[in-house]
Amino acid sequence: MEKEEKKFVNKAEEDEMEIYGYDLCRWKLVLVTVGVICSGGFLLLLLYWMPQWRVKATCKRTMLKDCEVVLLRTTDEFKIWFCAKVRIMPSLGANPLQNPNPIVHKVSNGHAVHFCESAAEENKNDLKKYLPIRYFTHHSVRYFWNDSVQSFDVVRGLDESTFCSSIHNEHSIGLTKGMHDYRKAFYGVNEIAVKVPSIFKLLIKEVLNPFYIFQLFSVILWITDEYHYYALAIVIMSVISIVSSLYTIRKQYVMLHDMVAAHSIVRVSVCRGNQEIEEILSTDLVPGDIMLIPSNGTIMPCDAVLLSGTCIVNESMLTGESVPVTKINLPNPSEYPKAMGDEIYSPEVHKRHTLFCGTNVIQTRFYTGELVKALVVRTGFSTAKGQLVRSILYPKPTDFKLYRDAYLFLLSLVVVAGIGFLYTVVNSILNEVPAHTIIIESLDIITITVPPALPAAMTAGIVYAQRRLKKIGIFCISPQRINICGQLNLVCFDKTGTLTEDGLDLWGIQRVENARFLLPEERACSESLLKSEFVACMATCHSLTKIEGVLSGDPLDLKMFEAIGWILEEATEEETALHNRIMPTVVRPSKQLFPESKQATNQEMTSYEIGIVRQFPFSSVLQRMCVVARVLGEKRMDAYMKGAPEVIASLCKQETVPVDFECVLEEYTKQGFRVIALAHRKLESKLTWHKVQTINRDAIESNMDFMGLIIMQNKLKQETPAVLEDLHKANIRTVMVTGDNMLTAISVARDCGMILPQDKVIIAEALPPKDGQAARINWHYADTLAKCTSSSPAINSEDIPVKLVHESLEDLQMTKYHFAMNGKSFAVILEHFQDLVPKLVLHGTVFARMAPDQKTQLVEALQNVDYYVGMCGDGANDCGALKRAHGGISLSELEASVASPFTSRTPSISCVPKLIREGRAALITSFCVFKFMALYSIIQYISVTLLYSILSNLGDFQFLFIDLAIILVVVFTMSLNPAWKELVARRPPSGLISGPLLCSVLSQIIICLAFQTFGFFWVKQQSWYEPWTTESDACNVLDATNTSSAQHGNETLHDEHYIKNYENTTLFFISSFQYLIVAIVFSKGKPFRQPCYKNFLFVISVIVLYVFIFFIMLHPVESIDTFLELVCVPYEWRLRILIIVILNAIVSVLTEEAVDRRGVCFLSSLFGCREKTPKAKYMHLAQELLVDPEWPPKPRTTTEAKVPSQENGSYQIITVT
Repeated sequence: MEKEEKKFVNKAEEDEMEIYGYDLCRWKLVLVTVGVICSGGFLLLLLYWMPQWRVKATCKRTMLKDCEVVLLRTTDEFKIWFCAKVRIMPSLGANPLQNPNPIVHKVSNGHAVHFCESAAEENKNDLKKYLPIRYFTHHSVRYFWNDSVQSFDVVRGLDESTFCSSIHNEHSIGLTKGMHDYRKAFYGVNEIAVKVPSIFKLLIKEVLNPFYIFQLFSVILWITDEYHYYALAIVIMSVISIVSSLYTIRKQYVMLHDMVAAHSIVRVSVCRGNQEIEEILSTDLVPGDIMLIPSNGTIMPCDAVLLSGTCIVNESMLTGESVPVTKINLPNPSEYPKAMGDEIYSPEVHKRHTLFCGTNVIQTRFYTGELVKALVVRTGFSTAKGQLVRSILYPKPTDFKLYRDAYLFLLSLVVVAGIGFLYTVVNSILNEVPAHTIIIESLDIITITVPPALPAAMTAGIVYAQRRLKKIGIFCISPQRINICGQLNLVCFDKTGTLTEDGLDLWGIQRVENARFLLPEERACSESLLKSEFVACMATCHSLTKIEGVLSGDPLDLKMFEAIGWILEEATEEETALHNRIMPTVVRPSKQLFPESKQATNQEMTSYEIGIVRQFPFSSVLQRMCVVARVLGEKRMDAYMKGAPEVIASLCKQETVPVDFECVLEEYTKQGFRVIALAHRKLESKLTWHKVQTINRDAIESNMDFMGLIIMQNKLKQETPAVLEDLHKANIRTVMVTGDNMLTAISVARDCGMILPQDKVIIAEALPPKDGQAARINWHYADTLAKCTSSSPAINSEDIPVKLVHESLEDLQMTKYHFAMNGKSFAVILEHFQDLVPKLVLHGTVFARMAPDQKTQLVEALQNVDYYVGMCGDGANDCGALKRAHGGISLSELEASVASPFTSRTPSISCVPKLIREGRAALITSFCVFKFMALYSIIQYISVTLLYSILSNLGDFQFLFIDLAIILVVVFTMSLNPAWKELVARRPPSGLISGPLLCSVLSQIIICLAFQTFGFFWVKQQSWYEPWTTESDACNVLDATNTSSAQHGNETLHDEHYIKNYENTTLFFISSFQYLIVAIVFSKGKPFRQPCYKNFLFVISVIVLYVFIFFIMLHPVESIDTFLELVCVPYEWRLRILIIVILNAIVSVLTEEAVDRRGVCFLSSLFGCREKTPKAKYMHLAQELLVDPEWPPKPRTTTEAKVPSQENGSYQIITVT
């Protein structure tokens, strides 16, 4: 086979994968079958765990276009393999969006639509007519073979490469029945199906986990070796673990299924190509169907673009904001070609016209006789909701050093087990032990070294942390992330609703008369302003609507409207039908606003009302909204506009904008106010009602008169400054990511302590390539702006010129500096200045006007320089970033929080330090448990290896006592230490394989080995020592006789295993104490967890175990000795064992203290050269930048990309004089 070039699916997307084609190979299948039989099924397990081995072992490589099986590998850092079977589907065509010939023919002839004329003809032409379409399904998405790209590809709906004009001209008539059926074959059922797996399926998947297979192997081995009780204990533990795991997994599936299935199937009306209206199930919808939106609303079963009418929609499922949004129909570019160029439709760009799946259409408005129609553009898992559900069903694996190191640690234990295995085999052969015993004992050493209880032990700390988080109102859907939160060293915060209060309060207004600012006024509802255009603009320029009699809409619009005290009235459906058009929404002042003294004019005043004739909704791209209104009785209409001050000023007549506009605006934004500008214009009398309905907004939004500013205040939440101070003290960086204005964001960052008073703020203003000029970044220093002069230049909406003072930068090197930029600049920097991205994110503190996907890109950029990133948002537009961050905390309990690993019940950022503290405690607990479990297996390994040398072993009940009474009790109680009271500047280590941790474990292993070996050989030196037999008498004759008669029945059994001997008893006592010693030594408290003595259960458990073991050692009880298969030793030897144990405890504690204090210094001197360069990229970069004379950029400089066409991130710095 010729070598095929590497192919990809989802190229340049988040889920990009390499794809390889394979065909089943019969001789390979036969070989694998033989291998499975010979290996007793183990090979089958191995192939189940490794999809790439499974495919390569049973198939041969072939061309992708002819393959039967595809092998996929993700291109991210995880490189995960998947395989899928290629299926074949007969179809009339290869492209669902193009008409196949038979259908076109029938429709054009006006006959009823059939695929073929007769059955005979069908049989004859069957092979010619139907094309075999090849496809496979992966993660709920179908990939079809695409000849043009010679690879498999997702079949797109109408959301890509469809022009707005063709949506109106070609797609607005609906599909014929035949075309609908043809498309349905490709797009499948319109359903976001979350199948809840059966208990049996989940059980099989869980049981086939490598660790449970290892446990099964261990249990079979122990039963063969007659260790029945211990085997039973492990079986019970495994069953409990599996049951709890199955319960959790199934519960999450059921929750997700219920969330998705609540409104997934509804009955909908669709328009067919012959203008007939047909009622179908929503599951039958395909892209291209025309769906009728009922007037009383519905839950959207798909993504659709609005073709006619208006809808009010609650999008809380997607955005987290329960504020109703007004959706208007997609404008048709062909109706007014001058006004707007034709563009490709995109649900993200045209979201004002798109109804998203899962969102709730509350009500619709329409012209009578014209239905509210929407064109289906995406269905099933391709919809916005479907993509959200897919991201939950198939999450990206979390890469955390602890888990990677855990596998390496287990691997090293396996190596140790391998050495023990070889030693046992050689020793047993030399001592002529039977082959059966050699096999069992040598395999037994492996099960001792790799502890079967490890997963349960590791999970305990996380489960306790999850329970503590629940108590403080933080819910977690991804428990593994709790440990990762212990490593967070940077937290991104959304501003509105997170750092600041959710709503805005009206601080005041500042009107403009004769191009001059008047003094600020506190109230807008004064008698003198009642009929002013300023108040008329506040009364009409909004997107408020009444839902069940309650005024609702954007909080900012609500505050503005409430501030003037007017009343809003909407036409009823009956009125609309009567006038055969949409009756305008009417606003009027309430009666309380009229002065009582002027009774004469009262009649005249009450008749003053304004009708809103046409609304151009707020657009985040345009940063403005506009309405056309008419005062009752007036001939001419008025246009009112509000939006971002810079944008509004640029659309006004220059002579109406005050010369000190920039200064006044800057003064407000610096203080953290949210400023909105208003403008007005009288429209020409020739503009009739009908003309206004079709006019383009650009024709209205020009030559306006500037009217003034509305100043809104967004107060900081009370707890914000204190929380941020705690994080700074703990050396955790804080970053603001907001959709708000940059200067407002910088001001809030200063107010809350994110930027300290003495710190510099450098604004990076990046401009894309234009007119042959390369992309460039202009650097401004936000706090060195010159005071405005009276001669203000013309204002350009794109860029308000920032005047700079030339000043010395020496003080800057001493003070800290922060970068601030907006979303547009961030996008340009990502595209043209890739080399600068790490440098900018290293000191970037304020990111303003950021779109949802840019928030996600920022989180990724921070992760690329090795930050552990937390993200705290209120769910609105933060879904992607919350999901991508190492620890995402949603302050909203709406459905959008499903994407976030953590959700706080209290909408306050005080949950962030709490989560980090609990994360650190859980992480340290994981280290303690791992170290303890490693030492437990090594201590037991030393005991067993020493006993194997005399062909002895530990008894079944000795194993049982150690593993159940000591190990499990200690592990589950040592994990209970609560988190430390405050965040400290130190961070816990991120991995197990770090100097101090390894030093600690190795030193304890050496101590335990030394004391056990010493005890083992010292007992042989005793004067009373002799190889133990049932007649042995080391204490007195009576005891020996009793023991002998008690054990006489089992004599043959004990002779076989040779459990009872002096070495066994000595090692059992020493090792039992060693388990408790290392448990205490490793139970670290401060500075991440509360000290040990506050963990009462652990203290009580350890004391009880110490007392019990001391008791049976110093005061032997016959029944216990018999049960544990201990032999009687002289009291003098018992005291010597006690001395060994006390010495062991002192040495262990002192060594651990020394490692804690001196270990780091010792290791750094030992590996001095290596420790100097920090591992994290951001620390390495910070060191480099300290000595870089060109960084930070100086004021009045521009950084320019060298070649605009090459996006290689190269740049040069040019000083602008």
